[in-house]
Amino acid sequence: MNTKLTLRLDNHLIESAKEYSARTGKSVSRIVADLFEIIKNEKIKKESSLTPTVRSLRGVLGGNKIDETDYKKYLEEKYL
Repeated sequence: MNTKLTLRLDNHLIESAKEYSARTGKSVSRIVADLFEIIKNEKIKKESSLTPTVRSLRGVLGGNKIDETDYKKYLEEKYL
C-alpha cells in the first residue's frame, strides 16, 4: 500500500533531487524509498551482527564497577 508523504526541504536540495531524478530516470519518490530501504537494512545488519550468546550477555555487568585493573588482576591470579 502506497501512502503519501510530504517532505519539507531546502530549495537547493529539492533541485538537486530533481536533477538526480532526471539523470537516473528514477522518480524522486523512488529515490527516497530506496534511501529508507538502505536505512532499514543497515539497522537490521547492526542488530544481527551479534551472535545470540553475545546478545544474551549484553548488559550483564551494568552497574558493576569493574575496570581494566580488575581484569589484569584476574589474569595475574590465573596465570602466575
